[in-house]
Amino acid sequence: MATKPSPIETLSKIPSRVHSSSAFVQALMSAKAMMKFQRAAQLITSSLDLEMLLDRVVNDIADAIGCVEVSVWLRDPNGEEMVLHGVRGCTTYRKGARLKIGVRGMVGHVAATGVTRYARDVTVDPYYVSCEVNTRSELTIPLMTRGEVIGVLCVDHKQINAFAEDEVLVLEALAGHVAVAIENARLFRNERLEREQLKYEAEEARAVQQSLFVKAVPLVCGFAFETAWNPAGSVAGDWFDLIDLGNERTGIVLADVSGKGMPAALLMSSTRAILRSLAKLDPSPGRTLMQLNQMLMEDFPTGKFVTMIYAVLDAESREITIASAGHLRPLLINGKCSFLDIDTGLPLGLGTTSYPEYKLTLPPGTQLLFYTDGITEAMNHSDEEYGVDRLVEHFLQPNACVDGLIEDVRRHSQYSTHTDDATAVLIRSR
Repeated sequence: MATKPSPIETLSKIPSRVHSSSAFVQALMSAKAMMKFQRAAQLITSSLDLEMLLDRVVNDIADAIGCVEVSVWLRDPNGEEMVLHGVRGCTTYRKGARLKIGVRGMVGHVAATGVTRYARDVTVDPYYVSCEVNTRSELTIPLMTRGEVIGVLCVDHKQINAFAEDEVLVLEALAGHVAVAIENARLFRNERLEREQLKYEAEEARAVQQSLFVKAVPLVCGFAFETAWNPAGSVAGDWFDLIDLGNERTGIVLADVSGKGMPAALLMSSTRAILRSLAKLDPSPGRTLMQLNQMLMEDFPTGKFVTMIYAVLDAESREITIASAGHLRPLLINGKCSFLDIDTGLPLGLGTTSYPEYKLTLPPGTQLLFYTDGITEAMNHSDEEYGVDRLVEHFLQPNACVDGLIEDVRRHSQYSTHTDDATAVLIRSR
């Protein structure tokens, strides 16, 4: 952020012979006035609250030099008007009042010209517009940043020709400091509003994503499903889906889009929508993945891809047919744990490939786990992965479930900055 010399630093550079000849500067040199101007300078350099900043500035100036009125007008970025933001001692205008630039008063004139105007006797100045009856002189100073007028500082006094040349110098120095502070405060406010907007949009996106997962799980005779979805941020590239295909058949999807955050979430949503449109057209998971891959290759950005497990469960025969697009091997749990040795095609979106199918019967008491690498690759503070051994150990415990798995992964990685989306689907054969 830019800085300006404080008014006190500027004042200290005025020759002592000038100090002694000016009652105004002598007043500033008094302990009380010096403290007030130093406080104003400190406030200007420290405050990022624009309205509080301007209120304190006008009050400190008025208290220090006994002005009739002090005001700060800021240019409306959306129009050719000046808007009153800080004022002390005015009975005519309130905050929010507007003046046309170049049309009304000394404020409008200075805003148009960018040049300080000093009306030594307001009764003969062609630009002065009467405000307070006690006003006899008015000093109006442009607030400039990067060569543009962003506002005007206006100081009225009850004496004719109240401000000497050195006095104008001090107030112009203060005005320069105020201009920088206003610019910094506006930048801070804009950044805060942008952050709040991004936060709101992220929360909305998360709510939309969550709505995709909280729908009712299909009732499948002889089977139960457990699911867990734990995004690393507001939104995720991981997702799962359970699709009722009719005739006691259920499509089971677990996928992980490359990348994180909003880009991954957008690609996830489009991939999910395309898969759902394809799933009921062909009973084969392998052929469905081939069609999906062809469509994603045409539309996906370069370098983006999706790993996916897509399975079709036939509840009547208890047979599940699995096809993998570069995804992690499923874990079979039947008194012991073993990873299915299935062939896999390329991740979706990377190139033309086939997707071999793996068939498996799930007798009662058998469980099958699909999971994303946000589980096995979760790091602790020592950069040690959660790994497949801990995954197996978890499901060797009685009554193990996916919610417990996610909680175990969270404990493992709670002090790590390396986090990823973690999602799991557990199929229980009863």
